[in-house]
Amino acid sequence: MSIQRQLTNERLSQVVVHGGTVYLAGQVGDDMSAGIEQQTRETLANIERLLDLAGTDKEHLLSVTIYLRDIDADFEGMNAVWDTWLPKGVAPTRATVESKLCEPEILVELSVVAALP
Repeated sequence: MSIQRQLTNERLSQVVVHGGTVYLAGQVGDDMSAGIEQQTRETLANIERLLDLAGTDKEHLLSVTIYLRDIDADFEGMNAVWDTWLPKGVAPTRATVESKLCEPEILVELSVVAALP
């Protein structure tokens, strides 16, 4: 089976497609000065853009890992945005963990696996 890599640099590919499965690199928002809700909205918009590039969409999510800088402070706000973004009846498997992220301004990062339709 072939492996397709998109938006690749020397360290990573933003999108890898293999065997009918799409893997996205960890995604963050664009405005690191924003609060958790805005960073979550921007992160989900980036995920939608990459899923579209790969030929799929959020209705085909299989698994999502959510990394929060401060789970006590940000879990509720992230979930408020997540709940309005995700279509009913297509919830993927999901894990949410607290993590020290690569930049102190990043409040949320999501790693996504999806199926091709």
